[in-house]
Amino acid sequence: MNLSLEGKNAVICGSTQGIGLAIAEELALLGANCTLIARNEDALKTAIQNLDVALRQQHQYLIADFNKPDELKKTMEAFVENHKVHILVNNSGGPAAGPITDATEEAFLNTFNQHLICNHILTKAVVPSMKAEGYGRIINIISTSVKIPLKNLGVSNTIRGAVASWAKTMANELGQFNITVNNVLPGFTATQRLTSLIENIAKKGNTVVEMIEQNMKAEVPMKRFADATEIAAVAAFLASPAASYVNGVSIPVDGGRTGSI
Repeated sequence: MNLSLEGKNAVICGSTQGIGLAIAEELALLGANCTLIARNEDALKTAIQNLDVALRQQHQYLIADFNKPDELKKTMEAFVENHKVHILVNNSGGPAAGPITDATEEAFLNTFNQHLICNHILTKAVVPSMKAEGYGRIINIISTSVKIPLKNLGVSNTIRGAVASWAKTMANELGQFNITVNNVLPGFTATQRLTSLIENIAKKGNTVVEMIEQNMKAEVPMKRFADATEIAAVAAFLASPAASYVNGVSIPVDGGRTGSI
C-alpha cells in the first residue's frame, strides 16, 4: 500500500490545535510539505515546530481569518501563484451550540460563510494546480451530523449538511482529473471544542462535567472518546495514493455511534 506523501504539498486549515493539528502532523510524517492556515500567528509558529522534517520537508504557514472570506481569498490566490498544492484539508471550528429555534439569521449566514464559502474559495484556488499535477485530494472535516442531526447543534447541523452536498457535487465534477473529494465525519473527539460543549451542557443542566462525559461515552459502542490522531489517520489515508479510487464519500470516524449503515 502506497501511503507516501513525499514530494506532495498539503494545505491544512484550522491546524494549530485539535484535529487540524493532528492531521498536519500525520501528513508531515508521511512526507508532505505542510502549509498551515489559521488566524493566530503565535499558535502557527508553535504548531510548525511539531511537524516532522526527517524527509527534508519544508513547512510554512498562512495567516487567515475564516470570518473574513474576502481576505482569505486574497491570501490564498497569492499563495497558489507560486506554490503547487496536491492536498487540501478544509477544517474549521464549529458554531456555538443551541436549539435551531433559538438561532439567529446572522448565525446561519456567518457559519455558511465560515464553512461552505471558505471551503469553496480554497478549493477553487487549488484545483488548477491539482489538475496540472494530475493529483488532487480535497478532504473536508465535517461532522456525523450529516448522517443524523445532533441534538442542540441546530446551526451546525444545517451548514454541515450543505457542505456535504457541496463536496459530493465537487467530487462528481473533479473525479475525471484524478482529484478526489471526500469527507471525514468525526464523532466525539477529545478536543478543546468537545470540552467546551460539555462544559456548556453541564452549566445549563446544573450538573457536573463528569456526568455529561459519562453519558456521552455511553452512546458510543467503544465507550470512549476518539483521540484526534484517530481522525487524522483516516484523513491521511484519503490524502495518499492508496486512496486513489475513494471519491465522493462521507466516512464517520465515531466508534460506531452513528445509527445508520
